[in-house]
Amino acid sequence: MYGIALDLGTSGFRAQLIDLETKKVVRTAMTMRHPLPGGNVIDHLDFALEVGEDIANSIILDAVKKVIETLDVDPVSIQKLVVCGNPIQLSLFQNSEIRDLAFAGKNMQKRLGVENVDRSARVFPASELFKDVLDLPNCEITVPPAIAHEIGADALAMMIETDFLNQKEVSIVTDYGTNAEMAIKVGDRIITGSAAAGPAIEGQGISCGMIASPGAISDVNPEGEYWRLTVLNEKMDGRPGALINPVTGETVENGEIEAVGITGTGVIAVIAVSMETGLMEQPPRLPNGRLILGNGIEITDGDIAEAGKAIGAIRASQLTLLLEAGVPFEKLENVYMSGASGTYVDSRKARKIGSCPDFSRKTVQFGNTSIALAREILLDESRLEEVIALAGTIKADHLMMATSETFKNIYTCELSYWTEGMSMKLYKKFFKMYKCPPLPEPVENAVMEKRVVKDIEETGNVPVEIVEDVGITIEVRVEGCIQCGRCNEECPENALVTIERNGSFFASCRTQDCLGTSCRRCVRACPIKAIDFKNIAIQPTNELQKSGMTSGIY
Repeated sequence: MYGIALDLGTSGFRAQLIDLETKKVVRTAMTMRHPLPGGNVIDHLDFALEVGEDIANSIILDAVKKVIETLDVDPVSIQKLVVCGNPIQLSLFQNSEIRDLAFAGKNMQKRLGVENVDRSARVFPASELFKDVLDLPNCEITVPPAIAHEIGADALAMMIETDFLNQKEVSIVTDYGTNAEMAIKVGDRIITGSAAAGPAIEGQGISCGMIASPGAISDVNPEGEYWRLTVLNEKMDGRPGALINPVTGETVENGEIEAVGITGTGVIAVIAVSMETGLMEQPPRLPNGRLILGNGIEITDGDIAEAGKAIGAIRASQLTLLLEAGVPFEKLENVYMSGASGTYVDSRKARKIGSCPDFSRKTVQFGNTSIALAREILLDESRLEEVIALAGTIKADHLMMATSETFKNIYTCELSYWTEGMSMKLYKKFFKMYKCPPLPEPVENAVMEKRVVKDIEETGNVPVEIVEDVGITIEVRVEGCIQCGRCNEECPENALVTIERNGSFFASCRTQDCLGTSCRRCVRACPIKAIDFKNIAIQPTNELQKSGMTSGIY
């Protein structure tokens, strides 16, 4: 008999097949993208509200089905499925209320009749959810509780799986991902928040970026005048890649593994090493506007700016938590880093560029805490009761960064530094003007502890399975299209295809490739304003055809 631990991340899904008798991981599968358009949870919410929650739910279930099928197990033998994720992902997965998550104001929630939505733990038959999608006749689904509507099972996991909750000193934990959930603990008080970091932190939205998966550059280190790449293998271990000249692109020495792209952690390493070696004196300006890391793998000024937005959002959020908690920066003792990006990044480099506070005295790196908690609950039913009890006792305040003037002021400084070339001297001047206390000098001898080698420590005895095609096709009619191709050129993911049908032109793409409403560069690029995302059609495929949900407006 088998169980499945499933992590519904904002940038993609990860699943593990576990033998319930031996308690061993049999195999691991992951998607390269989220099946809904967008690089953050707001994009996913927006899509679901526009096209309908039923369609968004069907797309997600179809993606989960593909992941489970990739695990190559008889569905009859699956007894348990434990799912972790943030409240938005779990609500979309269960096809439950999402409007309270989209509208934070209590008055609006009252008008909509969605006050105090219950997000307690749930255990229910898989047939209730996967009807007509996947036959799991002997399986029950477990969904852990949320603390509050903004603080879900993934945030609980990052607090539980680290020793954050046991700390007496001021500590911050951050799940480094697209939505970058974080919390600060000051005595018995916990304040949570999240940074809408966007997809660049996990390698998406970067010209040659990818999430942490086999073939991805996860780190770079100088060797003399050259750089040595670190590339993830099929077991997700970092192995020596090529030795390259990043300015000319020359391969000086081949590595064990050929790189096919770069993760967000690799981009952070590129930024840090470029700064340390003097290749980049001021972001986002690189030599000749780019660095070449391999065949078809380049980092451009635009990529640096995009990554800087994510780094700046995380840094601004962490500083805001400290200030809102009334804690002097110098009092920060521990920083916990979780998630794939938190695992594979060199913490020294992260401290160098500011995505991890360089004034903390200790940095500890963990792996994917969300799937770790799902696995624990899967193997020990009493663990769920412990999590429920803990969720009831944690008293957490939630800080909405979108409404925080402190965050807005700091993030303005960050954006100016990363995208406009503002000097750090001027940054500090504006920081002071916003009445923020001066930033401390970096702690030179900070303790840096790495408790895992990879984000999912045990992946089974076979290579990690990659599920690449998890979305559906969406298209929009483009009246008067002049076939200039500017929308295709501007798309950062090369996702758009313009097709002609019955004398009309349509812009078409797969949902997994589109960065959603937070991007829409194609709309801005069109010289005749032909693209209108209020009239997107959902093309019927797979389970959507069976359910009759064949179209919608986005």
